[in-house]
Amino acid sequence: MCAKVSENDPRIEAEKITYQGETGEVKAYIAKPRELGRYPGVVVIQEVFGLNKHIEDITRRFALEGFLAVAPDALSPHGGSPENPDEARALMQTLNPQQTTKNFVAAVKYLKTHPHSTGKVAVTGFCWGGGMTNQVAVNTEIEAAAPFYGMQPKPEDVPKIKAPMLIHYAQDDERINAGIPAFEAALKKAGVNYKIYTYEGTKHGFVNDTRPIYNEAAANLAWKRTIDFFHEKLA
Repeated sequence: MCAKVSENDPRIEAEKITYQGETGEVKAYIAKPRELGRYPGVVVIQEVFGLNKHIEDITRRFALEGFLAVAPDALSPHGGSPENPDEARALMQTLNPQQTTKNFVAAVKYLKTHPHSTGKVAVTGFCWGGGMTNQVAVNTEIEAAAPFYGMQPKPEDVPKIKAPMLIHYAQDDERINAGIPAFEAALKKAGVNYKIYTYEGTKHGFVNDTRPIYNEAAANLAWKRTIDFFHEKLA
């Protein structure tokens, strides 16, 4: 499918950048509204297929909604994401989890101190990126987190989460959904402000409009909820 927001959309500015992370320079894609000003930040975390055209498109969509959005490339230690999704998936399995988490935590710091940022930052991610969103929420202070069908953190780590959470799941996603009860129990016990939505008739990855499992109605609803949530928590 074609990108929803073109790379050349005159309403936004988008470019490839690098920032300093745990493993050295991290490649990333950043987008913001063209109009001068300061904007709340959003870290967009990729699926297991690497930082690809779809995630760049998602980043531009956030820019159109009034955010300064950055999508780090988890495969920066390997020189960046290859175009072949199978190659990217294989490389993703070789990443050091702790170092990778710190690279995304560094993205939060990068946005908090960016000259076009208000200093308030949210994090969202999809699939593998949903799990990483949870890890970032555990490991640093952010204003909000919206993981999509991601692996849950360990229950003992949940009390470290201080950000409000908007958590999205697919209905038909047995492996991921098996972790929901323990996660929700830990969230309640820790007093975390959270909402969980499970979308009827959906499969894992339902927001990705480049894949057959895309569910337009559910994706649009989840997107609207996320945008409203971020605008509220980052105001």
